[in-house]
Amino acid sequence: MNKLRIAVLASGRGSNLQSIIDSIEKGALNAQIACVVSDVESANALELARKRSIEALFLDPHGKTKEEYYSQIAGELEKRLVELVVMAGFMRIAPSSFTRKFAGRIVNIHPSLLPSFPGLHPQKQALEAGVKETGCTVHFVTEQLDGGPAILQARVPVLEGDSEETLSERILMQEHKILPKAIELIAEKRINIKGSEVLVNLEGFEDKWKVE
Repeated sequence: MNKLRIAVLASGRGSNLQSIIDSIEKGALNAQIACVVSDVESANALELARKRSIEALFLDPHGKTKEEYYSQIAGELEKRLVELVVMAGFMRIAPSSFTRKFAGRIVNIHPSLLPSFPGLHPQKQALEAGVKETGCTVHFVTEQLDGGPAILQARVPVLEGDSEETLSERILMQEHKILPKAIELIAEKRINIKGSEVLVNLEGFEDKWKVE
């Protein structure tokens, strides 16, 4: 089976990128990272890519409009024949021109059970709302902020005494599990988007998905 060519967009430490790399190296994820793109020159995600001989691109957003910047990103992705764009902690909101260009081919990982707590600081939102449970969601990116159809979710209990930091770390552990899993579902063409709903074919999938 041909490997799915993906680009990972990240602004920070790249722990979700690392989970994708690990899944590929274990043979659980049939994908190839064509490049890693960051808007932060010092982002650890770029260093993680370089250590694995993956092309690491710092694209400087300064002096560009949002449209100009995302047009630059799109151009670099198209040069590299990217089939799926993975936003893994990329701290910029894509314009509609970008989401339309890659419609059905952009996914994001968000640390809440969408549609609850979209936007910034969802863990803080969860704590302030007093919910007993939150989690994370892999979803397709659309023009609506954190509003695209969900592919996979993982639930995380909110514990007594939780801070934003402790809750974030436990959610992150689940992000590392479901993001590469969602990418593999796409790689195996097990995803069918019907309007605002994602239909997932899991027949025989869990038996072969052996990432710890």
